[in-house]
Amino acid sequence: MGYLNKKLKIPTPTFFIFAIILIAYFAPRETTVSYNESEGKPWRYGLVTAPMDFPIYKPEAQLEQERDSILKEYIPYYSLDKFRSERAITLFTNDAQAAEIPEGYIQYVQRKMHEIYQAGLIAATDYDKIEESNLQQLYLINGDNVASIRNINSFYTSKLAYEKLINDLPENLQLYVIQSLNLNNYLYDNIILDSELSKKAKDELLMKVPFAEGNVLAGQKIIDRGEIVTPKTVHILNSLQKITEQKEGSTTRKNWMVVGDIILITALIMAFMTYLIFFRPREYYDRRNVVFMLMMVTALCVLTGLFVKLGFNVYIIPYAMATVMVRTFIDSRTAMLTHLITAIICSLMVPFPQEFLLLQIPVGFMCIFSLKDLSERSQLIKSSFFILLTYTSLYIGVTLALKGDIKQIDPLMFLYFAINFMFVMFAYLLVYMCEKVFGFISGVSMIELSNINKPLLQQLSEVAPGTFQHSMQVSNLAAAVATRIGANAPLVRTGALYHDIGKMINPAYFTENQIPGMNPHIGLSYKESARIIINHVPEGIKIARKYNLPQQIIDFIATHHGTGKVKYFYNSYKNEHADEAVSEADFSYPGPNPFTKETAILMMADTVEAASRSLKEYTEESISQLVNRLIDTQMHDGLLRNAPITFRDIEIAKNIFKEKLMTIYHSRIAYPELSKEAEKNIEEAEEKASM
Repeated sequence: MGYLNKKLKIPTPTFFIFAIILIAYFAPRETTVSYNESEGKPWRYGLVTAPMDFPIYKPEAQLEQERDSILKEYIPYYSLDKFRSERAITLFTNDAQAAEIPEGYIQYVQRKMHEIYQAGLIAATDYDKIEESNLQQLYLINGDNVASIRNINSFYTSKLAYEKLINDLPENLQLYVIQSLNLNNYLYDNIILDSELSKKAKDELLMKVPFAEGNVLAGQKIIDRGEIVTPKTVHILNSLQKITEQKEGSTTRKNWMVVGDIILITALIMAFMTYLIFFRPREYYDRRNVVFMLMMVTALCVLTGLFVKLGFNVYIIPYAMATVMVRTFIDSRTAMLTHLITAIICSLMVPFPQEFLLLQIPVGFMCIFSLKDLSERSQLIKSSFFILLTYTSLYIGVTLALKGDIKQIDPLMFLYFAINFMFVMFAYLLVYMCEKVFGFISGVSMIELSNINKPLLQQLSEVAPGTFQHSMQVSNLAAAVATRIGANAPLVRTGALYHDIGKMINPAYFTENQIPGMNPHIGLSYKESARIIINHVPEGIKIARKYNLPQQIIDFIATHHGTGKVKYFYNSYKNEHADEAVSEADFSYPGPNPFTKETAILMMADTVEAASRSLKEYTEESISQLVNRLIDTQMHDGLLRNAPITFRDIEIAKNIFKEKLMTIYHSRIAYPELSKEAEKNIEEAEEKASM
């Protein structure tokens, strides 16, 4: 996903266009409504009256049955091809004479072939087909175009003809000679199907089957809301739909419906894009977030389209899962809008959009309310139960409101909701997958990372105990500010714990880890000391990647000094080399500067906490001056320029730092010593008590 942001530079609207195309492609193309699914149930819609006179078409199954019944009377037409028989006999005679076959054999075969062709030789497939028919007859057209009925048993097939040639062989002729003549090569079908006449005869029979079983007059009531849908009503509704499609053009109507779907899908996706541009610009310009959110919407819409096409119940699909994911990684408002856009688009695909929306919209609200922050696994399980309860209660309410009969509640729907519930609980696995694929970090992961018993933090506390204590203090300061100004407090708290892990490489070179009288910088040049201090940032990044820390945590390590300078060594070097041009790069951190509200908070908290240790006295005035001077310097140096933090946020942060530092470094009460007289009284009391 970082590749999308930094390398490809794909325009963000491209992702929205691609989502529209993908959803529209998988949207169901079937424009007819299956009224058979409503048979035996109350009609959900309003009054339906006939807009015109139209026939009531018979069901297709009934028509097929009646057609099959009348086709039992069907007799095909065949014609006699005399030229085939003459050509076959001539060919045989020429071949036999060329092979010097005795004349007696030739005359025998010629006589029998005349007899066979006179009776008629038909293809074996046609013979079997007619023999299996009800009448076992065909019409044979002679040379005068007169058709006469013939029984199929009066004809020969090539097999029957060959058997006749062999079985009728006189005793004076040798069988092996007849067999050597390959008589099958001269047995041509001379009874040929007349396709045109046969089709005409079949069509005339089918015309006798009426396609309708009554008529409906214009203005006649067909059905009203709440009435039970009977089989006859289904026939009438299907007939009306068929007439409408014939009148308007089925293909044209279908094409216009597809155009309408594309317009609506485009409008909804563009509305989502507009919301991000105006209210969530940070998410809009982060291609990773855009791809993630559109993937959630598109996946559910595509699944809905496939389920509708395959005839599966759409309530199995865990629509709340997308809401959970967007809520976990983005925010509640965006999650709710994502759910609404998804539900409305999917309602264009399902058979009963009114019921679908009445169930899905409240489920989205319940998901948001029950899952304020995914910081524990149990929260997702509780939220899943609330979603299941919402689905169940809403379904009962919608069924009673639309049907008015408790018997119309389908128990199978509760099974679908239970399957949905199971899928939503598996969202925890999807959260983990999205963290790895998109580089996100969830509340659960932050809680796990902030556990000081984690191996990396344990190692930090052992190798650099002063740095560990400093990180703990910075974590508390930064989290307090983040909570007040609406930033991500768990994220900044976790980032603060890891921001200085690079100091584990050379812990003794940092003040908080030094013991009195020990300073390894003595004897080093200012540039070398600065290099060692600066190096804790890239070293920290290396350690973080080695331990597979999320990118958001690595961002805190990289930005907590920004492009600022190691002021102590920089100023010391300048003081000693006043006439020399100083290379600021030798004393500057690699950056980048903070680019989020959270990383900006950490930079301020880190600087303030570290510098506060050097104060000679901790008064309200000294702490206030220190905090103001440090943060104002950071602003003057442009270190906070790229962060989306306001002057008001910075003032709030200053006040919180002052309050917290005063609490940490408040003057202790001097406990009074016991006077000699008091000590003597205590000793006497102890002696008496021991007696």
